[in-house]
Amino acid sequence: MVEELVGVVAAVGAGALVYVASAARVVKQYERGVVFRLGRLHGDVRRPGFNLVVPAVDRMRKVNLQIVTMPVPAQEGITRDNVTVRVDAVVYFKVVDPTAAIVNVEDYRFAVSQMAQTSLRSIIGKSELDDLLSNREKLNQGLELMIDSPAVEWGVTIDRVEIKDVSLPDTMKRSMARQAEADRERRARLINADAEYQASKKLAQAAHQMADTPSALQLRLLQTVMAVAAEKNSTLVLPIPVELLRFLERGQQPAAQASGHAETASGHAEAASEHAGAASEHAGAASGHAGAAEQAEIAEGAVDRREQAEEAMEQLRRAVEQ
Repeated sequence: MVEELVGVVAAVGAGALVYVASAARVVKQYERGVVFRLGRLHGDVRRPGFNLVVPAVDRMRKVNLQIVTMPVPAQEGITRDNVTVRVDAVVYFKVVDPTAAIVNVEDYRFAVSQMAQTSLRSIIGKSELDDLLSNREKLNQGLELMIDSPAVEWGVTIDRVEIKDVSLPDTMKRSMARQAEADRERRARLINADAEYQASKKLAQAAHQMADTPSALQLRLLQTVMAVAAEKNSTLVLPIPVELLRFLERGQQPAAQASGHAETASGHAEAASEHAGAASEHAGAASGHAGAAEQAEIAEGAVDRREQAEEAMEQLRRAVEQ
C-alpha cells in the first residue's frame, strides 16, 4: 500500500515537473512576451522573469526592445538638379509596443527596411546635390519623419536616421575638383593682392618717414649691408642711394655750365686776340702816318688789349681745371 502510494506521488510529481518544464517561459530583461491562447491575444504583455503558460494551448512570442541598427542598401536616384547619385544610410529604431509590432505587421524589421529605402529615394529626388553633400542634418530629419509616420502604427519608433555616403559619378567628381581648384586659386590671388596692397601702404608710410629723416635711409642701408655681410658671401652687394645719384646729376650740371662758359671765354679770347692784332696793325699804320706821341698812345692801347686777352686765357684755363 505504501509502495503504491509512493509510486503515485512520484508519478504525480514527475507529471507536475514535466508540466512546469513545458509551461515555463523565461523572459529576459530587454524582452517582452506576447501570449496567444488558441490564436487570440491573451492577457497583458509578460514582463521579464519567470512566466507560465498553458502547454499546447498558449503560445508566447518574445519581442526585443533593444535599439536595432539597420543599414539601408545604397539607392541610386537623380537629384533635383539632374545629377545621378548613389546614397546609402543607416536607421536606428526600437519597438515600443510589442503587441502592435506582432499583431499589426507581419515582419516589422522588413517593413522598416522597405520604408527606409523608399523614403531615401524620395529624399534624393527632392534634394539638390549641394544639399546632399553639405546639408545632411536637415535631410536626416526629413528622412526620419518620413519613416516614423507609418512606423507608429507598427509599434516602432525611429530613434534616428543617418546618411552614410553619397557616391558621385567620376565626371562630376572631376568637375567639382576643377571648381574647388578654381575657387582656391581665386582666393589665393585675392590674398596676394591684399598683401601687396597692405605692403605698398606700409612702404609708402616708410618712404614718407625716411623723407622727413634722411638719416634713417642711411641707417637702413647700413643694416642691409650688415645682413648681407653676415651670410659670409664672397660677393658684397652695395646699393647706391638714389640721393647720391641725384647729387651727382646736380654736380654734372655746373660742370657742363663751366665748360660752356670756358668755350665762351675762349671765343672771347680769340676775338680779343684778333682785335689786338688788328689794333697792332692799325698802330703800325698809324705810326707810319702819325707822329711819335700818337705812336706811343697806340702802343699803350695795344698793350692793354693784350693784357685783357691774357686774362681771358687765364680764366679759360681755370674753368677747364674746374
